Amino acid sequence: MSTRFVFIIAFLASAITMNGQAGQKEYLRKVLGNLEKIESASFYTFSQSWMPGDTIPSTTNEKFYKEYNNPKDTTIGASFVALNKADTTLLEWGYNGEIKAMTWHDEKGIMIDDFTARKLPFRPIGAPFFNYTKSIIKYALETQDSIDTDLNEFGDHYLFRLTIHEDTQVEFFGKAVHMPLPPFDPGDPTSIYELWISKADGLPYKYRREMSHQISATTCSGVALNRMSINDFDLYAYFPKDYEIRRYGEKRNEKPKSDLIGKPVPDWTLNDITGQPVALANLKSKVLLINLTGLSCGACHAAIPFLNSLKDRFGSEDFELVAIETWKGKQHSLQNYVTRYKINYKLLEGTDKVVEDYQTGRAAPFFIIVDKNRMVRKVLRGYSLGKTDKEITDGIEELLQEVN
Repeated sequence: MSTRFVFIIAFLASAITMNGQAGQKEYLRKVLGNLEKIESASFYTFSQSWMPGDTIPSTTNEKFYKEYNNPKDTTIGASFVALNKADTTLLEWGYNGEIKAMTWHDEKGIMIDDFTARKLPFRPIGAPFFNYTKSIIKYALETQDSIDTDLNEFGDHYLFRLTIHEDTQVEFFGKAVHMPLPPFDPGDPTSIYELWISKADGLPYKYRREMSHQISATTCSGVALNRMSINDFDLYAYFPKDYEIRRYGEKRNEKPKSDLIGKPVPDWTLNDITGQPVALANLKSKVLLINLTGLSCGACHAAIPFLNSLKDRFGSEDFELVAIETWKGKQHSLQNYVTRYKINYKLLEGTDKVVEDYQTGRAAPFFIIVDKNRMVRKVLRGYSLGKTDKEITDGIEELLQEVN
């Protein structure tokens, strides 16, 4: 590294320290300028997520991205594909400015969302790395929201921290979105974003996002800039030829009936939050409710107060409730989840076989009502406050009347 370059870096660091907020903004404008010069980028990402309170990631994934600046798109301003790291021709998800496409390789299916089924004031698109970090910096420079910012120097990088003090959480889908309140207590609405910015090129290479319901971090590597053109981008070219294409929200002629109804409930032995095995065969109540859930599923969170109330409403001999985590959360995450949401029923660690046997495709929540002979009597998918509560309660009471 030349003496001149070292002097320039030292001068920038000194200016930031001496000028406080003015110095921060000056540096962030330079970083924003660097990001705005990116017309295309290919790179690998390594992402992790944690439930609040966890010290070990609950999920980890790696992807290869192709990201394009797309000024014709007035939502996030970018198009992209996320590809399998091991096979960079294999689509995981993507967005072309008109549709979002996601693949389910185990089912050979593609789900297309053209954003007409849900009436939202924004498009729920997980923006690619450089577009996402650009949105965060632009917001920090321009917003009138209540925020705090901090910029510190660490060896070969700067760490920028943005804390947003608003009544609702703020997410970035191209622009900052003040998220509507969910039908459950989301906790502290403070939103925190951190960016690691390389001194060498003045570009972010890692971000961390912290909310009351989830913490996530993504690191970007192997970057190649401005070697592709948006004019050559075709999302449909990445669709596997033999996959079934479905549209989000499309109505079928009949609501599919679960193949489980009227059959013996699929058996399992699964570990609880302490690592102890729990066998379905050892649950002897007259009625059993099995909840297939996901730790970071909003509808699953909304159902917890109702599910907790069932333990008090029905006696232990009459009724038992178990929840099975099907989104691959591990023991430490399950322990934290039970404590955080004050869950009073068993939460078990699921397996791929449970997902297959119960035909959920990892969608959540599902509610399986089982009679004393361990036959499946009712299957409910999704959760609607009040409506699903009544359907479950009525189903339990009907079975209890049969045996009492």
